[in-house]
Amino acid sequence: MNIEYKDIHEFEAKELERLFLSVEWSSGHFPDKLAIAMKNYETVYSAWDEDKLIGMICVMDDGIMNAYVHYLLVDPDYHGKTIGRTLVNKVKEKYKDYLRIVVVAYDDEMHFYEACGFKKSENSSPMFITSLWT
Repeated sequence: MNIEYKDIHEFEAKELERLFLSVEWSSGHFPDKLAIAMKNYETVYSAWDEDKLIGMICVMDDGIMNAYVHYLLVDPDYHGKTIGRTLVNKVKEKYKDYLRIVVVAYDDEMHFYEACGFKKSENSSPMFITSLWT
């Protein structure tokens, strides 16, 4: 297995659908919207096993101080192969001069993000207005 990392914004809707549904994220049911969304992110790094999309990280930022990691996902068949950590490290390097990199982590993923250097806020909580179920 030779994992290749790319800095691209163009994806086939089917590639995104397969990856997002592999981790049971409801946004995978909207692949055409995901394909458009990827074009609008400031930063998108993706991981590929030959022509198979197996992971990605997407970041929004204000251009100078704050970056927000919106998506980080890795196909479960590739967990434990440092793909997620590599994607996070690419973001940390790109945004190293920013004052804050933020991620909203699901509780069962907190250990991963803490291992990547993120710290849980003691005085704030994420809030959502959403129709997605994951």
